[in-house]
Amino acid sequence: MLAGFRSLVRKATSLFGSDESRQLPLEIPRDKHTFSRKNISPNALKVLYRLHEAGFDAYLVGGCIRDHLIGIEPKDFDVVTNATPEEAHALFSNSRLIGRRFKLVHVTYGREIIEVSTFRANTAAQHPAESDQRKSLKDKDTARSSHGIILRDNVYGSIEEDAERRDFTFNALYYNIADFSINDYCGGLADIEKRQIRIIGDARQRYQEDPVRMLRAIRFAAKLNFSIEPETAAPIKEMAHLLDHIPPARLFEEVLKLLGSGNGTETFKLLREYGLFKYLFPDTDALLKSGWQRKDIDPEAFILQGLQNTDERIQGGRSTAPYFLYAILLWPSVALRHEEFEKQGLPELPALHQAATMVLDNQVAATAIPRRFSTPMREIWDLQFRLPKRYGKRAFTLLHHPRFRAAFDFLLIREQSGTDLGGLGNWWNDFQQAPENQQRDLINRADDRKAGGEAPKAKRRRPRRRKSSNAKRSQEQ
Repeated sequence: MLAGFRSLVRKATSLFGSDESRQLPLEIPRDKHTFSRKNISPNALKVLYRLHEAGFDAYLVGGCIRDHLIGIEPKDFDVVTNATPEEAHALFSNSRLIGRRFKLVHVTYGREIIEVSTFRANTAAQHPAESDQRKSLKDKDTARSSHGIILRDNVYGSIEEDAERRDFTFNALYYNIADFSINDYCGGLADIEKRQIRIIGDARQRYQEDPVRMLRAIRFAAKLNFSIEPETAAPIKEMAHLLDHIPPARLFEEVLKLLGSGNGTETFKLLREYGLFKYLFPDTDALLKSGWQRKDIDPEAFILQGLQNTDERIQGGRSTAPYFLYAILLWPSVALRHEEFEKQGLPELPALHQAATMVLDNQVAATAIPRRFSTPMREIWDLQFRLPKRYGKRAFTLLHHPRFRAAFDFLLIREQSGTDLGGLGNWWNDFQQAPENQQRDLINRADDRKAGGEAPKAKRRRPRRRKSSNAKRSQEQ
């Protein structure tokens, strides 16, 4: 897949001599690379041209260039410019200013959003006094937490400074709309050729500035099938604890990118290998490390099967709901807590509700889960105990439950991971496709009471109430 790209790198770098004498940045002219305006979103081109025509520098940056050179179809087109956010915002009536940590401009074209950012300077050398850190962030352009994490970074600079403050070398590639050249400021082309992920600058310092960079390294390794360069990988296990200082809402979004982008299975393995998973799913990680399992669930096999099914859906062009992903990752912990509450004497469903509440309360301390997601998760778990009960009208009622399809898919994952549910998945599959008369036959055959020779109890008829004598007289009159 990279054969054509390797040829491009050799041609481009030959313009600058040997590896030892090569100088950065590299400027690859239009006739030496394959990235074309045909590969760019028309809306991104509109933004680039308008900025350029207004007298500003305008570049595409990062992932769209990297993905094209690797052979992946670019999806996100981010624009960077020397225009301030306010100046860029003024050029587009269909734009809005967003962000405090990083002030950005979002230009909206229907469902597509083109993100425009301003060249930023590297503020790593700035260490505000402790008294300044305690003050409000209001009106500050740059600020850090007591742990060194960047809280705000709106100090603008040159394109060279902007490249140095980006995370990985292959994300510091810029496409110049003025002459259609690609500019490589940090050796990203060479790292793509080596199929490696290398952080820009000192890894420890960059992870301290933003611990989420560790998660991004894992995500790119799984997505691109690249290795993490040794100096980039070395501090991750030691510094993983810094994720505790990232807001849970931000980590929730990162989990969706990590595990919900079509490479979840490999990402899950890498997160555990580098000691990051426990800061995203502490209960699940503790359970996996304990080795707990029982006859009806093998936690690791279940999670891997769920992630594999999700990957296949996404790679096949189908969507998956965030709540379904979280329901998979938290189900083993729910099963464990449910068992504990049942041993304490709680009935099956109340024990489930207590278990779900405990697991979700523990999880939101790590990654926030909006209620619009936690409620469907509860319903999927609840239906795992209701789907086996198919007699009478229950099967028809369950079939029309708004969360039935998700619960059915969840049930299939349980079976595929080794849980023996007595063919329940096949039964529900047949039931969905059968006409009504055959559905009733399926219900009769699945009715445990009839299968065991026990006839359903006849309803006791209530005796008719005798009318009082006064009522009779009133009717006679």
